[in-house]
Amino acid sequence: MILSDKRILEEIDKGTIIIEPFKPECLGTNSYDVHLGKYLATYADRVLDAKAHNKIQHFEIPKDGFVLQPGTLYLGVTLEYTETHAHVPFLEGKSSTGRLGIDIHATAGKGDVGFCNTWTLEISCAQPVKIYAGMPIGQLIYFMVEGNIETLYNAKNDAKYSNKTTKPVESMMWKNNF
Repeated sequence: MILSDKRILEEIDKGTIIIEPFKPECLGTNSYDVHLGKYLATYADRVLDAKAHNKIQHFEIPKDGFVLQPGTLYLGVTLEYTETHAHVPFLEGKSSTGRLGIDIHATAGKGDVGFCNTWTLEISCAQPVKIYAGMPIGQLIYFMVEGNIETLYNAKNDAKYSNKTTKPVESMMWKNNF
């Protein structure tokens, strides 16, 4: 089940959901709107290797915006830092974002119980589009979990995306054994 607005607020009061900064006007009927942080990144190399550590180059979105180009993968980051200790968070794009031809994640829309960080966005676009730091970019939806959690994400020794950051994080696929 998806948490309602009232239930999200109850979980925030209990400390099982943390959103910083939290703004009541961003709370929807059953979601919370998140915003684009000020940093983007692109990969240094055009050809990526799943077994290699592909380096990224960070840059700050100018005050007057930045034009995304089709055919380039941009890594963005949410302005909001979140913690989810008892629910499964899902990040989805807002319909207004999608109607501009912007996708905010390729495959990583689901977080794990215990995820505590900003969200790295895998941004692509259908046509050139100007974006701005602070613009609404997506919405978090929280699902109930059935059963007990054996190990929270932030307690796993091999959690690849648990270092607190305000910048996008590159793929850590290279840390897997395959």
